[in-house]
Amino acid sequence: MSFDLRRAEPTRRDRYYWAIALPAIVWAFLAILVGFKGAAMQDVDDRVADWGFDMGHGNAVHTFSLWFGPASSNWTIAVILLAVAGYAAWRGERRVAGWIVLSGVLVIAGNALVKLVFQRPRPPWDEPLFDITGYSFPSGHAAGAGLLSTVAILLTIVLTGRGLRRRLLILAWVLLGLVIGGDRILLGVHYLSDVIAGLCFGTAVTVAVWVLLVPDSARIPHELAVLTGTGRKRVAVILNPAKVGDVDDFKARVLAVAARDGWRQPIWFETTLEDPGPGQAQAALEEGVDLIVAAGGDGTVRAVCEEAARTGVAVGILPHGTGNLLARNLGLPLNIRDALDVAFGGQDKAIDLATFRANTVLVDDPAAETIPVDDTAEGEPAGTDTCFLVMAGLGMDAEIMTGVDDQLKEKVGWFAYFVSGIKAARYPAMKVEISVDDGEFRKFKARTVVVGNVGFLQGGIPLLPDAQIDDGQLDVVVLAPKRFIGWLAIIVRVMGRQRRTNERLDRLAGQKVVIRAEKPMPMQLDGDPVGSGTEITIEVQHGVLLVRVPVLPAPAEG
Repeated sequence: MSFDLRRAEPTRRDRYYWAIALPAIVWAFLAILVGFKGAAMQDVDDRVADWGFDMGHGNAVHTFSLWFGPASSNWTIAVILLAVAGYAAWRGERRVAGWIVLSGVLVIAGNALVKLVFQRPRPPWDEPLFDITGYSFPSGHAAGAGLLSTVAILLTIVLTGRGLRRRLLILAWVLLGLVIGGDRILLGVHYLSDVIAGLCFGTAVTVAVWVLLVPDSARIPHELAVLTGTGRKRVAVILNPAKVGDVDDFKARVLAVAARDGWRQPIWFETTLEDPGPGQAQAALEEGVDLIVAAGGDGTVRAVCEEAARTGVAVGILPHGTGNLLARNLGLPLNIRDALDVAFGGQDKAIDLATFRANTVLVDDPAAETIPVDDTAEGEPAGTDTCFLVMAGLGMDAEIMTGVDDQLKEKVGWFAYFVSGIKAARYPAMKVEISVDDGEFRKFKARTVVVGNVGFLQGGIPLLPDAQIDDGQLDVVVLAPKRFIGWLAIIVRVMGRQRRTNERLDRLAGQKVVIRAEKPMPMQLDGDPVGSGTEITIEVQHGVLLVRVPVLPAPAEG
């Protein structure tokens, strides 16, 4: 059984697909008309070409075009993009650098090959404004302009928070592309359809390469992640009604604190079984809020934070769950009165987020994006593509989460996990292979493997004592007791924070972790079961999420 959830609101990936599909369709339509020499299109092209020739003949526009044409050539664009790619590589963003270089090669070289296919002559003039050879469709300058503008727009979206500044920058990049393309018409060297097709080609190819190479690994540089908010103090509150209890009382308490701290009337959203947070978070972001307050358990918080990452919009957390592991590891108060004070009056902290991809056999997590079987290779199981903030577990750890009695959890809280742990203690050891940072795979026979973004479990148990939520590292612990009694020795070592490792308890750390199992093993994310799988890939995204934490006391003078 798998959930294939399709929200009415477009996801970030949906927007990428539309950004590929729309220009590709326009390009294909124009290509067909050019190939079959459509009379109606040629008539429009001739009219626009005549207007452009008259506009750019013997005046300041002509002078500007003669200078701007060579200055905005593909050679210039290539130099600019190589410089940006070099800087990205120097900052450790190798996939971003590879995306820029590969996009440039495919757009510039690909467009030149397409010209050879169509061999469309350039507009004929008795006295041309600019001498140039070669074919006309599609415009090479326009393709380069589409490439440059798209690279600039995507990097702007990644590196800036939502707000007026981002919109103005995106508008500037769009206008730059249009000016470069329009200049080719004013010089009389291209038809309108040549320019539109070139812009579409450059845009579609660049976004397609981005989708293939970048989104799952893109990171905001840590120092840029603190650029947040518009100063308008607009807030959205996303609450899980099944967790907060009396919704009216909860809203009244939120309104009182928001008004006290100078925030505007909150925009309210409630999660549902069909949409446990991502859709509501996306809608909140579309409203241009400066702060999102998430009220619920770790699952609700995770779903909201996944959408808020890389936006520059901070998330305030009101813990209403059983484990509340993220709140505990951030040092947030667990009582709602104090948590409200932190959410509306705390300071922003940039923390890490981990992406999680698995060839899932069985998916039970509605917050995870499930890739339908039809989209995978024949014979391969569906996959889960999501993220986590606390820990991901494989094996007995996930078996505990799966076996928790929900009714018992409502009555006794996190003690229900202890009861489930006793039942799962005899979970058999499995052969696994683990690779860190693309290194060689190491073989283990483990009962459970936990990959953590934080270090502490309920009750302050230091499972991963070196883990920090903002260090750009993932910490891994491999537990492999031979018998039930072996768990006692492991508990002693964990509680004593011993760094010594052996075949029963081993530790690893890195930015990327790949785990392979000999047969499907249960998996969990932040305490929620996400089915079973045989291979998972986890990568840390350093400093991409802002959360509200208590204000640090000022240092003592002297």
